[in-house]
Amino acid sequence: MADSAAMRGLHGAGRTYEISHLGDLFAKGDTIKRFLEATARPVLDLLVRLWLAQTFLASGLYKLGNWEAALNLAATEYPLSWLDPVTAAYLGVTIEVAGGVLLVLGLLTRPAAAALLALAVVTQIAFQHFNLHVYWAVLLGWFVAMGAGALSLDRLVGSGAAQLPLPLIRLLTALYRGLTRFVGPLYLLAVRVLVAAVFAIAGLGIAGGIEGGPWLLHFRFHESYLTPGASSLVACWMGVAVPAFLALGLLTRAAAIMGFALILAVVAAGAMMPGQAVDVGYVLVLFALIATRGAGPVSADELGRYWLRDRFPQLDGRPAFALDGLPRVVIVGAGFGGIAAARALRHVPCQVTIIDRRNYHLFQPLLYQVATATLSPADIAEPIRTLFADQHNARVVLGRVETIDKQAREVVTADGGRHRYDYLVLATGARHDYFGKDEWEKFAPGLKKVDDATDIRRRLLIAFEQAENATDPAVQRQLLTFVIVGAGPTGVELAGAVAELARHGMAREFANIDPATARVILVQSGPRVLPAFPEELSAATQRALEGLGVEVRLNGRVKAVDGEGVMIGDERVPSKTVFWAAGVIASSAAKWLGAEADKAGRVVVGENLAVAGHPEIFAIGDTAASSGWNGKPVPGLAPAAKQGGDYVARVVRARIEGRPTPGPFRYRHQGSLATIGRKAAVADFGWLKLSGPLAWWFWGAVHVLFLAGMRSRIAVAVQWFWAYLTFKRSTRLITGGEG
Repeated sequence: MADSAAMRGLHGAGRTYEISHLGDLFAKGDTIKRFLEATARPVLDLLVRLWLAQTFLASGLYKLGNWEAALNLAATEYPLSWLDPVTAAYLGVTIEVAGGVLLVLGLLTRPAAAALLALAVVTQIAFQHFNLHVYWAVLLGWFVAMGAGALSLDRLVGSGAAQLPLPLIRLLTALYRGLTRFVGPLYLLAVRVLVAAVFAIAGLGIAGGIEGGPWLLHFRFHESYLTPGASSLVACWMGVAVPAFLALGLLTRAAAIMGFALILAVVAAGAMMPGQAVDVGYVLVLFALIATRGAGPVSADELGRYWLRDRFPQLDGRPAFALDGLPRVVIVGAGFGGIAAARALRHVPCQVTIIDRRNYHLFQPLLYQVATATLSPADIAEPIRTLFADQHNARVVLGRVETIDKQAREVVTADGGRHRYDYLVLATGARHDYFGKDEWEKFAPGLKKVDDATDIRRRLLIAFEQAENATDPAVQRQLLTFVIVGAGPTGVELAGAVAELARHGMAREFANIDPATARVILVQSGPRVLPAFPEELSAATQRALEGLGVEVRLNGRVKAVDGEGVMIGDERVPSKTVFWAAGVIASSAAKWLGAEADKAGRVVVGENLAVAGHPEIFAIGDTAASSGWNGKPVPGLAPAAKQGGDYVARVVRARIEGRPTPGPFRYRHQGSLATIGRKAAVADFGWLKLSGPLAWWFWGAVHVLFLAGMRSRIAVAVQWFWAYLTFKRSTRLITGGEG
């Protein structure tokens, strides 16, 4: 039924489904393109701005501190026949300092870059002909033509500034738009041709053993490092292939990356002439800028993209086939697995419906940082509709699923909605498991959603406020005792964050209490923390926690939890604030289906993640009990959910297109990460195990990159940098509850 419906929809669109292979390749390339443009480009633009700014600022500040030297330079070193030395010195220093500061801020970037560009050109003409001045001019011209990039005050205030009632603001805005639209493409073409020429000369220099001649980049051939055959191959790519691709704008990003790699290879081989490190550095920067920016409109790439968009309109976000009559794929849950499945179906002829009880996709690994006042909820969440705004075959439904009618093939929501499906993907995640003691939940909240995080933050901060007001030392001690039950990744990260908040984040803010005296107790029923990690990393984690002042209680079974404390074994620990991280149980998906479930409530699935007896229903992530990890249970990790979503999408696609389905699902473990505190984390990649600062930096980079949306990545990185420098938490707001 699904296959025939798909073909009807395709023929109704007037063509067969041609996008299968070429479209997939284009989509993968488009994913890389979006990453380069949304993540790498803003960072690179910022770094280049800072690099240029420090050069001019250093010169300007030196002259301000030694004005006699500044006047002497203007009078003797690079005198201008059309400007007296005093005026030249004042003007030059002003441009260097003011222009450098504006470049750093990304404020009025184009005028600042234009002034510095003029200074670089004058210096080149009136002083000495240095390659360095040419590089400055090229890079400053880049910012005049292209603007500052996303990480700048210009971009932040641009749309609002255009509406200000200031004289000439509309003219200036129109000028900026004109520069970007008309001058930018031509400038990008000029830079491509320039770099291509430089690279061709460099390649020919390697091949011919040229000792001099190239005016921007010099290489020489060292037989001890490169054999003649290897040298000829490198020279072919450097002197012919890469320059040709760059000049034509054909596969431009790939050519720029290849050129970047070849330069590094030549440098590593010792084939660079002495004294050319600066030249090489600037050429590498130009290659990186081209790789992140692309070829621009004046290029063969753009012609090819135009042809592809015309032939395959869905690549440009336009529907290439009618949705009526196509198979219906319903995905319940917009977590990592559900999002991955829906995105993988973007070019498949089907109707995709994503149902979730909340309107946002949550990055759960950083939820504990919301709970401990480091981040705000908006930093780690993205509206689901935003994620699918450009996917024409996707529809988002806000609703709570009540049941599933397998006979009618319908998902029934609490508002009475009934959503038909040909294929159903259950990615409903998990919730807290109190092991039959659900009455503990009101005293020991868990951490699975934004509401949990803000509730924990409220309880945590209120405890300090109440301790400040308490007059009884015993009550103060009880309020300043925090118990975390469960020493998996969530418990470890939560304990470390609470300890850091108490010892550093609130220093000198209270009059009657010292927050650093707070007790943080981490309780684990087993013999070690992080039991899923190797023993050496568990031991390193425990040492790091104890270094933060956390009391680690191993083999400690919690027998009771109430509003006044916790029973750990036979010991009563008075505490007003208890957090639960001891276990999870799957959602109600198994009950909706009446399907077999394991002891954690997860739906037992087959090797293709389908439910027994219902090949059209799939379960992934925390919802599924799969043995796709070389016969072992697949862990409840975000990468496992994403891999499951991608796999199910491939199965559905194969069935719709009438092709053989993929082989059994196999989970590929990519490693486990957990952070303990400031400069402390552990990472297990099987073949490589890390702990300490290196693992901490790696953990941070991975989590920033996997956030949804550039805004979230920037916000989280800035918040972390601020917290790292100052030890301050910027979101310590007590909201909700009774306060």
